[in-house]
Amino acid sequence: MCFFLLSAQNNLKAQTIKKKTTTAGWKQLFNGKDLTGWKHVGKGSSEVEDGMIRGHGGMGLLYWKGGKLSNCTIRVIYKMQKFNSNSGVFIRIPIEPKEEWMPVFYGYEVQIDNHPETSDEDDHHITGTLYSLTKPLAKPGKPGPEWNTMEITLDGSRTIVYVNGKKVTDYKEGDHTPERKFDFEPMKGRRPGAGYIGLQNHGEDDVVYFKEVAVKPLVKK
Repeated sequence: MCFFLLSAQNNLKAQTIKKKTTTAGWKQLFNGKDLTGWKHVGKGSSEVEDGMIRGHGGMGLLYWKGGKLSNCTIRVIYKMQKFNSNSGVFIRIPIEPKEEWMPVFYGYEVQIDNHPETSDEDDHHITGTLYSLTKPLAKPGKPGPEWNTMEITLDGSRTIVYVNGKKVTDYKEGDHTPERKFDFEPMKGRRPGAGYIGLQNHGEDDVVYFKEVAVKPLVKK
């Protein structure tokens, strides 16, 4: 009995240490219960279902009202409802959004879409890229309903994106970008060092579930 209790205590201690290690330094922007601190703009709506953020209808944007983010890493854990679904994580939005298209044109969308060819788009529109602006260094996005972890680092004028531990994007303001192919693609030009972030509600047929949105400041060198 004593051995059992000691083992149980050791296991609990190990779990606690592991939990502290995985959450240390991270601020959770989504509380897993409701949309406190968030606001939806544009068409459709967003809600919390089974502890996850999901959208209805669209196209709209759910943005975090807590202020602009810079020099940090944003961690988003998500899964697609279907084998492939379309959404995105918006960063460097210059002003607080009042509608859904300003962030598209003047922020960056870190894309969530493993198969852009179904919409006549190319690799510049695949998961982990800055939508239409960067070409992927890898294609590690997992299909639905598997979970994916995306980490977006804003380091001054540099934007780095990892998906499931593999680097997909490493972009610095002023790097070459291709010409616009579609009128719904973002405008070319530099983005601010600090900006609002948001989750895209793409449409009723493109549902992505988000169970974690967290941020951690960069360690000063």
